[in-house]
Amino acid sequence: MLRRIPRIFYKGYERLLTQEVLNADVPRHVAIIMDGNRRYARKYGQMTSFGHRIGANVTEKVMEWSSELGIEYLTIYAFSTENFNRSDDEKDKLFDLIRLKFDEIVVDERTHERKMRVHAIGDIDKLPESLRDSIKNVELATSVYDRFNLNVAIAYGGRQEIVQAVREIACKIESGELEPEDINEDTISNHLYPSGGSALPDVDLIIRTGGDERVSNFLPWQANGSECAAYFCAPFWPEFRKIDFLRSIRVYQARMKERRMHTTIRAAHFLKAVGKAEIEEVRHHAKVKN
Repeated sequence: MLRRIPRIFYKGYERLLTQEVLNADVPRHVAIIMDGNRRYARKYGQMTSFGHRIGANVTEKVMEWSSELGIEYLTIYAFSTENFNRSDDEKDKLFDLIRLKFDEIVVDERTHERKMRVHAIGDIDKLPESLRDSIKNVELATSVYDRFNLNVAIAYGGRQEIVQAVREIACKIESGELEPEDINEDTISNHLYPSGGSALPDVDLIIRTGGDERVSNFLPWQANGSECAAYFCAPFWPEFRKIDFLRSIRVYQARMKERRMHTTIRAAHFLKAVGKAEIEEVRHHAKVKN
């Protein structure tokens, strides 16, 4: 009986958090840095691939939670450009795991029930051919959907993304397709990943697990420009729970509430100042007439 109490308490707290979160607006776009798979494996004396496998299972749960809450875009950081420096064995096993998960998404009934569209964002040409084929397959199989969007950042670097966008824009200017004076923020957004002009919306909430409080070159244009909310938590990614996810949503909601309150206060001060100015103007005209 005593062993069941923590589980019962957890489920009760989870339901309470869910109710609280659903009573306010949820973020449209959540981005996650899934950090701590390797440290989790070392914690239990396992191979690195063990941490990646358990982490992949958590990713599937987060996809489910996001869809249930009505989040439209979920972007996950699966493999950065810096990760190419890891050992060939670790990279091969990780690429095989990602390929397997993409293949499973295609045949999973939940993909089609959720109407989930999948994009891989990053320098895809650097990936093994078998993984590139799986990416093409999953993107094609889900291209008709738009209710829930999963973006998998793989072979991704934020600065590199901006560099390739600038190069594409420069080529269009050189060919006469684009005039320099026509370039604005939307122009740049439309040349970022994914390709084809389907720009990702600004990030509303960025989550990082594993204890580090940094964003590691992840979606700098989409996240920093929108001054999104940030949630840093200690659990390694394989330990990430639904209550951690719900807490992060609550952080976003608290930030939005503060911003609305600040806007209201500024508006009130403005109206008060305008009101005083009008009163002074009326008094001035009255004195002139007298």
